[in-house]
Amino acid sequence: MDKLKISTAQFENKSGDKKYNLSVIESLTEKAAAEGSKVIAFHECSITGYTFAQRLSKKQMLDLAEPVPEGESIAELTRIAQKYDMAILAGLFEKDENDNIFKAYVCVDKNGLVANHHKLHPFINPHITPGNGYTVFNLMGWKCGILICYDNNIVENVRATKLLGADIIFMPHVTMCTPSPRPGAGFCDPRLWENRENDPTSLRLEFDGMKGREWLMKWLPARAYDNAIYAVFANPIGMDDDQLKNGCSMIIDPFGDVIAECRELGNEVVTTTITPWKLEKAGGSRYVKARRPDLYREILGKANQPEQKVAWKNNK
Repeated sequence: MDKLKISTAQFENKSGDKKYNLSVIESLTEKAAAEGSKVIAFHECSITGYTFAQRLSKKQMLDLAEPVPEGESIAELTRIAQKYDMAILAGLFEKDENDNIFKAYVCVDKNGLVANHHKLHPFINPHITPGNGYTVFNLMGWKCGILICYDNNIVENVRATKLLGADIIFMPHVTMCTPSPRPGAGFCDPRLWENRENDPTSLRLEFDGMKGREWLMKWLPARAYDNAIYAVFANPIGMDDDQLKNGCSMIIDPFGDVIAECRELGNEVVTTTITPWKLEKAGGSRYVKARRPDLYREILGKANQPEQKVAWKNNK
């Protein structure tokens, strides 16, 4: 493996407006390419929009979703990837020939589709079918994985993806700034976003506090540290339907250190160089090798009836 320049981005998507969202994806990809990047990651459902889908019927979801890789959005991503010689990761709703609907996150390069992950723990719409497997693939000499938003909350998913060989895990989200039983959680006031030019300080305090970044930093660096991986986190900024999101897309190295982060109160891309030596030198590499699965194989493998509760959605 050679060192690799890689980017993550944040932007304010428009619900259901694929043409607009893909135009922003192209603009930010162009900026990343100008910085020498070879890979760029966007947030969950960055092509379609996300939160508005909670109100859609199955027919409306099928109208929004596309086949992969035959759909128009994959064709457009491939065109952009060819134009800028980049690998692009972005999210959308997918449908198959049996009208199953998936929350998909794809990697596309100049030759077309490289990888497609179906979210293992979807919840935004009851008509979405959960994915049934992990996604690990090769990209420019690096072994990569994908876990979408809630997938990363179950620590076993991250460890399993690591054990399948992933050195980079792309973690697209639409998260933060939602109510929860944890102290300090809650929606962010959209009026702060509307007034951001006059009062950026109040908005930044809201975004960086317990509703946002402070909560994220409780757990996201641990995923990278414990597993000796590069975590590429992407999250929207601005209004996603009726919810205000705080961005702070970032790349975290295997030591758990943030090595690049979006800090603008608007659309932004950041680029950094990832290096193979950190994978072996980071503590997580030693801890993975020191595992004793004989101690906990039966414990971790016990039957469990999955129960997924999303605090903001169940209590809305």
